[in-house]
Amino acid sequence: MSLLHAIKFNDAGLVPAIAQDAESGRVLMMAWMNEEAFRQTIATGFAHYYSRSRQQQWKKGESSGHVQQVTEIYLDCDGDTVLMKIKQTGPACHTNRESCFYKQQQDDAWVTIEEPMT
Repeated sequence: MSLLHAIKFNDAGLVPAIAQDAESGRVLMMAWMNEEAFRQTIATGFAHYYSRSRQQQWKKGESSGHVQQVTEIYLDCDGDTVLMKIKQTGPACHTNRESCFYKQQQDDAWVTIEEPMT
């Protein structure tokens, strides 16, 4: 079975892709992939995604230099989510934080638990 054949892309032709730090295990971000982004990721060894707002492919770090080198790729049991273990260069989040998941629920509020990297 081919790699692409096993992935269940949604009606828009996309699949959620989770980037997880290969060393720490911390979830860094979630973005969308289409078939082409997945193919480019496999071919280059660097994470490529699909921007829904710009309607185009993008390589993570293409303009910032904060690339994601993919070390392992997993597919969940339903085939509808991709998990990539990556080596992150610089911050993963466009807010200049290590992770996009920097807000934690505390009581009835979201509290920022991580400041931007300098």
